[in-house]
Amino acid sequence: MNHADGRATETGPTIAMPEIDIATAWEAIADEIPDADALIHGDVVRSWADFESRAARVAGHLVAAGLGPDDKVAFYLHNGTEYLEATFGAFKARCVPVNVNYRYLEAELAYLLDNSDAAAVVVSAELVDRLGAVLGQLPAVRTVLVVGATDEHPVPDGSSAPWDLAAGVDDYDSAVAAAEPMARIARSADDLWFLYTGGTTGMPKGVMWPHRSLIGTSAATFRVIRSEVPSTAEGFAAAARTFHDTGRAIRLLAAAPLMHGTSGIAANGVLLSGGCVTTLSGRSFDADELCRTVQERRITQLTIVGDAFAKPIVDALEAADAAGRPYDLSSLRMIVSSGVIWSRPVKDALLGWTDAILADLLGSSEGTGFGTSVSRRGSSAGTAAFRLGEHARVFTDDGVEVEPGSGQVGVLAVGGPIPIGYYKDAAKTEATFRTFAGRVWSVPGDFATVEADGAITLLGRGSVCINTAGEKVYPEEVEEALKLHPSVHDANVVGLPDDRWGQAVTGVVELVGGAEDSEELRAEIVASTKEHLAGYKCPKHLVVVERIRRGPNGKADYRWATDTAVAATS
Repeated sequence: MNHADGRATETGPTIAMPEIDIATAWEAIADEIPDADALIHGDVVRSWADFESRAARVAGHLVAAGLGPDDKVAFYLHNGTEYLEATFGAFKARCVPVNVNYRYLEAELAYLLDNSDAAAVVVSAELVDRLGAVLGQLPAVRTVLVVGATDEHPVPDGSSAPWDLAAGVDDYDSAVAAAEPMARIARSADDLWFLYTGGTTGMPKGVMWPHRSLIGTSAATFRVIRSEVPSTAEGFAAAARTFHDTGRAIRLLAAAPLMHGTSGIAANGVLLSGGCVTTLSGRSFDADELCRTVQERRITQLTIVGDAFAKPIVDALEAADAAGRPYDLSSLRMIVSSGVIWSRPVKDALLGWTDAILADLLGSSEGTGFGTSVSRRGSSAGTAAFRLGEHARVFTDDGVEVEPGSGQVGVLAVGGPIPIGYYKDAAKTEATFRTFAGRVWSVPGDFATVEADGAITLLGRGSVCINTAGEKVYPEEVEEALKLHPSVHDANVVGLPDDRWGQAVTGVVELVGGAEDSEELRAEIVASTKEHLAGYKCPKHLVVVERIRRGPNGKADYRWATDTAVAATS
């Protein structure tokens, strides 16, 4: 059964999770370590006292605009200190933060803001025109806050349509300065945070994360100080003090956009420990800026998204060293990747420059903790080879747990701290949040096998699975085989309609700099995959492109890859 908003109602056996909301935890931390760094973006540094004070004023503005518990606040916003302090402000008012991909154009933007019932929008000034183009279709929006207004991108005149909103349109900094700070109130662990996911097909879906589950995902962070996740405000304050007094406070550089789950969930968890979240100031990923920031801000933990980030980092490190100005990454203790496959050759290259632990986390918008692959200097893990997480299992479609070493393919599932469903989509919730063995599991659709030693091999998402002559082929497995060839920089794999095979496995590849496309090279690349894969998995066609298109979060754009492959082979 499901609620009308899409959330699952069956819970199965309970797993103890903190009964506290995030805002209350952050408030306690700010009281305990007010002078410690909380947020950094470029030259802007916010202490925990600043973080809490500005968030209270954001909350005051939202309440004055008529927002309250369960109202949605959308973030059509680039990285910056405003992203997290406005999130904190929304939490304080018991509103629901909603992430919006800043690359969305009018149609996608209008859909997401309407689907989420957004009552407020926090928007980067350079994106204001796109918002204005759809605002007339969104009667629920009452107030807009514009971040980073300039003469080129000013705050719109709120006296004329479509900006004549019930509570108006304001410059973010001016509104924060003018607002009355909201008094602290009692809240609930059931308060929500939305993580919209585009997936590979269909329109974005809003994954509903209750605060108790978000807090529960930070368990590994607290194990560093041999603590369970606190359950009270006093517990969070004490843990934050311990992290700082023992020199273990985390200084996170969230390299991916905060609107992406990899950075968003990591940032929430680091702040729950009293740490500091740093973001890059560039509008596009700059590996040199990342390396400089690690060096100058003494970053201890870095979140990236697989090879799309790691390869440029390696290139930047090599170039700086060759130029006689090597970067100092000695402060780094951990580099975390999630969301896409992180290949072994790239891990090995990165480990040549850092002593940090590389943690390849298997997760999705619908759950974290599916699996972990840990690499260290001298001991790197293979591509897509993970250890199941504490609350993770692999099940057949009828709910039978896959036996290790059987070779059987099953779906990955995770219990524990998980979301409660998709917003306003009961059918999708029922399909993804499934009951196995008397308990609700998050089952986003990733397929895997379980090896005899208990390790899992990730095969890929079922929604992009290729059916060729009755055999299932998972794109990510073939992509990694393609990228083992020294001339291949990046790769996507899709299935194209084929009269003989049903679907023909087709590779779309980007060559490394200096490699020249030729029929001979393409044949060599395809032949090399036969050293690693069964013949039916190897590409029937290979398309060479100037650059593989990926989102700002590093994820593959399979719709673009399919369109490109169709155009090239027609």
